[in-house]
Amino acid sequence: MKKTLLVVCILAFAAGAQADFGRKMLKKDNVNAVRKAVKAATLSDEEMKELSLQSVEAMDAQNPVVPDGDPLAKRFKALVKGLESEDGLTLNFKLYNVADVNAFATPDGSIRVMAGLMFIMTDDEVLSVIGHEIGHVKLQHAKKQYQKAYTVASATDAVGANTGAGGMVLTDGQLGKLIEEVLNAKFSRNDEAASDEYGFNFMVRHGYDYHAMESAFSKLAELSGDEGKRSLKATHPGAAERAKAARERAEAQDKKMKQASR
Repeated sequence: MKKTLLVVCILAFAAGAQADFGRKMLKKDNVNAVRKAVKAATLSDEEMKELSLQSVEAMDAQNPVVPDGDPLAKRFKALVKGLESEDGLTLNFKLYNVADVNAFATPDGSIRVMAGLMFIMTDDEVLSVIGHEIGHVKLQHAKKQYQKAYTVASATDAVGANTGAGGMVLTDGQLGKLIEEVLNAKFSRNDEAASDEYGFNFMVRHGYDYHAMESAFSKLAELSGDEGKRSLKATHPGAAERAKAARERAEAQDKKMKQASR
């Protein structure tokens, strides 16, 4: 395989969003690095983490990061400071210097945010997106997407070469299928709802403005009809519904806090 389209599991804030930045052509050595983490039988948690980590490292190599001295980078670093260890997870963050209004997470705990999202959202709205993405990792939705893609990919061709360690590596054809499945992956409605709830609780736990999740979803709903902008292309029709659910959670939390203050 001279070139392979690598798309990490783009676990976007709006389900079904496929950001343009993810469609990158990688060199063969990057593909081989990913292959080393994959066996044709099963993926252990460690192997899943390694596959995920190498995938996102390849993405980092292909996408520009906002320079440290840039005001946007300073703002982002201030937002994620202290979140490197969160709810039992080890997380790492980068801000891609691309216009997409998007964010994604991978099973190893890598959280990537696009500059376009920072431009249209307040700090607390960005944090609500980050909380949602952390939810996909914590609740193992990201891992589940990789497992689904891997199951399909490993069944397509003859088994690859023996690694000598009791497992098999994927063939080029299987790897290509894995990438195709990841590209087309979408979260279930239940997974999205669960991550929304996790993200809301994340906001409450840290003392952030939890009303921001509603306004973030409302902005995504507005953007979904604007084809003239490079946005997350929010084809998922549930953004308005999810804004409503976030508003109801916020109202319930307001009442709880009011009662506690009496």
